[in-house]
Amino acid sequence: MEAEQPKPSRTFKVTIAGDGNVGKTSLVRRYCTGMFQASRVLTIGVDFQTKVVDLGDERVKLTIWDVAGQDRFSVMRGSFYRGSSAVALVYDITVRESLDNLSKWVAEIRASLPQVPFIVVGNKIDLKRMVDPAQAQTFAAAIGAPYTETSCLTGEGVEEMFRTLVLRALETARV
Repeated sequence: MEAEQPKPSRTFKVTIAGDGNVGKTSLVRRYCTGMFQASRVLTIGVDFQTKVVDLGDERVKLTIWDVAGQDRFSVMRGSFYRGSSAVALVYDITVRESLDNLSKWVAEIRASLPQVPFIVVGNKIDLKRMVDPAQAQTFAAAIGAPYTETSCLTGEGVEEMFRTLVLRALETARV
């Protein structure tokens, strides 16, 4: 008989934000299911998943909110951000504009959550890079955020990305 896992001690809401087609939904699916699903269906408004994360000394429950990246959904996104303990800003390393637009995302999110901590994520590292990671690292440093890179296809960096996001959420809880 398998030992029963202790219940999560806390629940954190985290948000995944960035332009459409940068791979936000694929990141969440890869993390929650362990599988890559090549999906071109756009998120309408918001989608969310839950996952219990074992941090060694503590288990926490994550509610992961994946917000639609298209401009037409910007009116409703502010309400989706509220209550988030940390936000992942995702860009596609093959599309320069998706990195440039992260400053717009920061401004939009800060309007609802002035103190929320961020992480910056360069996604699709399995593809040909069109953005110098040093530029993304500079942007991340300017907003006080760690920088990481991921591939939904291979799974590289995905666990680490979400672990960093959980740790940022824990920092918020301690303040």
